[in-house]
Amino acid sequence: MKAKATSIDIAHLAGVSQATVSRALRGSPLVNEETRRRIQAAAEQLNYKVDKNASNLRRMHSGTLALLFFEDPTADESHINPFFLSMLGSITRACALQGYDLLISFQQFSHDWHADFADSKKADGLILLGYGDYLAYRDKLEKLVAQGTRFVRWGAVLPDQPGVSIGCDNFRGGQAVAEHLLERGCRRIAFLGDASSHYPEFFGRYRGYVDALQRAGVEVDPDLQENAESTERFGYEAMRSLILREVGFDAVFAASDLIAIGAMRALSDHGLRIPQDVALAGFDDIPMASFVNPPLTTVLQDTKQAGEVLVDSLLGLIRGEPMDSEVLPVKLVVRRSSLR
Repeated sequence: MKAKATSIDIAHLAGVSQATVSRALRGSPLVNEETRRRIQAAAEQLNYKVDKNASNLRRMHSGTLALLFFEDPTADESHINPFFLSMLGSITRACALQGYDLLISFQQFSHDWHADFADSKKADGLILLGYGDYLAYRDKLEKLVAQGTRFVRWGAVLPDQPGVSIGCDNFRGGQAVAEHLLERGCRRIAFLGDASSHYPEFFGRYRGYVDALQRAGVEVDPDLQENAESTERFGYEAMRSLILREVGFDAVFAASDLIAIGAMRALSDHGLRIPQDVALAGFDDIPMASFVNPPLTTVLQDTKQAGEVLVDSLLGLIRGEPMDSEVLPVKLVVRRSSLR
């Protein structure tokens, strides 16, 4: 069986040293064009392929980034928030444009993922993506910082947080929704979503909603807030609970589109029309938002820009550059669900 060609074989055929072959195959400017063409011709003749793993090992990096995705599993383990599917696509494309492979790994917050990836050297850096209890895994982020792991995360940008975070302007998004509903004449605006520091993205949206109400001179009624995680089922149950409590409301701001879609079903089941009886708005602008009936008013998070900024920030850290957390702008998308 014929042995695999090596750089020594190319050097012999091209009449140059092995070091010159290595430099030419790396694209080094130290090799003149004529010599480079001769080496490439010899490599093609010998059917030589560069061993990327060995090359990366010599340069002390893998050429791979790891995306650790966190989301609570569903009963059949098939559910992924459509917003995160868009993020996965944009991050993958951004990595490809930078010449990096992307390793995607599904994780649970309770596991020791911070230790596994810090020690395994599978990737040059980590991107952390997914919603979850921020206070429950903050200490793991602190351990990543202490270990010198290069990582960025998608999430709320908070004071004194560990590492670099990229997130959208949740506060301004919440403001924009509440201002829009107030302009439509709504005064009893319910909020569906966890409004605590455990879920800082939702909490930022809630604080923006509260700020808009207060500036408009509208009382903030705590009875109009119902906790909900980002699934249709939680949205349905939260909306149903609010209806059965008979607190009275004329609009609903759901902290995510999935919560809003679940709320839409609960409102329909109880004979409430959207938007004639209740105006409704969500957050994320997932593809489904424009296809439900009525189409859903929501807040657009630019996943393309988010993916590019996450990858650029991580590569900056890998190069040893100081990188700061960044808040990306959002945009209110008005559709029929809120047009009373």
